[in-house]
Amino acid sequence: MLNKAAKPLVKLVDRYLPDPYIFVLLLTLVVLIAAVVAEHKTPLEVINYWGDGFWTLLSFSMQMLLVLVAGFMLASSPPIKKLLDAIAGLAKSAPQAIILVTLVSLAASWINWGFGLVVGALFAKALARKVKVDYRLLVASAYSGFVVWHGGLAGSIPLTIATAGHFSEPQIGIIPTSDTIFASYNLLLVAILFVVMPLVNRFMLPEDKDSVYVDPSALDDKDAELDASALELNSANMSERQPESRPADKLENSRLLGWSVGGAGLVYLGYYFWVQGGSLNLNLVNFLFLFLAILLHQTPRSLLTSLNEAIKGGAGIVIQFPFYAGIMAVMVQSGLAQSISEGFVAIASAESLPFWSFISAGIVNIFVPSGGGQWAVQAPIMLPAAQALGADVARVAMAVAWGDAWTNLIQPFWALPVLAIAGLKARDIMGFCLMQLMITGVIISIALSWF
Repeated sequence: MLNKAAKPLVKLVDRYLPDPYIFVLLLTLVVLIAAVVAEHKTPLEVINYWGDGFWTLLSFSMQMLLVLVAGFMLASSPPIKKLLDAIAGLAKSAPQAIILVTLVSLAASWINWGFGLVVGALFAKALARKVKVDYRLLVASAYSGFVVWHGGLAGSIPLTIATAGHFSEPQIGIIPTSDTIFASYNLLLVAILFVVMPLVNRFMLPEDKDSVYVDPSALDDKDAELDASALELNSANMSERQPESRPADKLENSRLLGWSVGGAGLVYLGYYFWVQGGSLNLNLVNFLFLFLAILLHQTPRSLLTSLNEAIKGGAGIVIQFPFYAGIMAVMVQSGLAQSISEGFVAIASAESLPFWSFISAGIVNIFVPSGGGQWAVQAPIMLPAAQALGADVARVAMAVAWGDAWTNLIQPFWALPVLAIAGLKARDIMGFCLMQLMITGVIISIALSWF
């Protein structure tokens, strides 16, 4: 059974995988040294690449922080909490909870990766309040659905090459999504993962003696409310005023204010999608989460109480993403990422190029955890190779996309929002994710090579 196979992996990761911050520091040193040794760059050149690129992900870091904060605020609103609890009530046992959270995460991630990360983590918490289940595997299952994002509606590589004016258009033209996202082999691969991954996660369920449970009461989002209560009780003039006696209190508890601003946001979204024909992206997901949260919390005070709790989980994103930006800069500017890709291309044929593109993309993704950034690095190598060998260009592009998504299973970069919402550390879930990585790697390789 998979639970016995996963057990040593869980113990191995728990023992040796450090906190994601330590991981990114070690990864930084590895990349700096590799650039000097393998690419024959001087230490000063490499340090300059690193320093110049350190702040290039500031915009994306803010987006990811908002994914966490806005998603948390939305889920903590009374209507959404009731909805999540109602759906979670469908699971009556631990195996059912694992299967249900995996399916929900897969579906949400296929629609949009940011949506999938937040929904999966929040739904895992809702299930843990209802069912006694290993909390580590539950959260790992929620995160595992993220593997399908690049084969879904928001896949950055297939959407890029389907957009007029993309940087590779003079070389390959515009490749429609019918040849990538909606190609038969890609849809079949996604369908297989929708069947296999819930079963893999279910059969990794540890025995009761090896399981780690969480007290459901510890998952209630009450800390911020308690803090606010304590603040009011300690106020020097608490006895001299009644609730909402000041104009400021009335504004903070005004439903009209919350409904007006929240409604305005939804009007804009309706105009953007139905009149302008806009597409879903990370900014729009965050906009939707934020203004739905404003509307459903009703009062500004309720929203701010939720915000105070949500922001606590964002520390990892704030401190670690700049280091990944520096790593990406070194990989690209030194030529290290290009050398890795070229090494795999050199041993490929027309038939095997999608497979080697997938493997190389998976390796590069450990150091360049960004779909768009990775395509900018690998496209100049993979596309000429595909044309020279007579390989299917669209399939090679999707192979890079799937490689990027595949090793996200063991890349703490993307797990940070999920871990922050769930209240776990990377080593709590990565043992299970390592098993998922091996099984999905085989399935995706077969699909790209022979479907």
